[in-house]
Amino acid sequence: MSEGKTHIYFVPGMAAGAEIFRNISLPEDQFVIHIIQWLLPEKNESIKDYAKRMAAIITEPNCVLVGVSFGGVVVQEMSAYLELKKLIIISSVKTKHELPRRMRFARKTFFYKIIPTSLVLSAEDLTKFAIGPRTEKRLKIYQEYLHVRDKGYLDWAIKNMVCWKRSTAVPNIFHLHGNKDVVFPLKYIRNCEVIEGGTHIMILNKGRELSDKIIEIVQK
Repeated sequence: MSEGKTHIYFVPGMAAGAEIFRNISLPEDQFVIHIIQWLLPEKNESIKDYAKRMAAIITEPNCVLVGVSFGGVVVQEMSAYLELKKLIIISSVKTKHELPRRMRFARKTFFYKIIPTSLVLSAEDLTKFAIGPRTEKRLKIYQEYLHVRDKGYLDWAIKNMVCWKRSTAVPNIFHLHGNKDVVFPLKYIRNCEVIEGGTHIMILNKGRELSDKIIEIVQK
């Protein structure tokens, strides 16, 4: 029975599957967890139209929506079509102004258009793009969670991450961010709760702490 429980929907990071949330543990007597899988984008689909299709998957009213990394970007766009109890992003950005310089440079120079996504479909290369240059151990840890290798999806996701146009943050958004995130460095991030020692993949290795933070946010 889910009556009286809070329904919480999670959207994973770029190209990742539901497994990245395996270390998130919420009390079953209080929460019902749903994982939203990535849809394949339609040709030339805007991020707003894509977000509308993703939002249509949500069936429970007054739910909590959580997005990780690029999933954090998408849930913010989804929120325009939903009545939410809480909106939470993890290891992500709230506006285009929080993107690191390399991504802003890629946007201005259209460099993202020549990224050979057909060549980054290998697990190792895709992992490096998704989480940045890290140790071989961390690359291997994350590789098993990257499942969406469709070139059309990757082209679309990279473009919409780099060229995201949001200039003001969604009101009342909650942002959890690691101080050791190399993909979205903390120095560019404003108004977030800092997770000490958290990297861009802290959803995997700081599951207990993030679970506690999510519960705390929901209960506020």
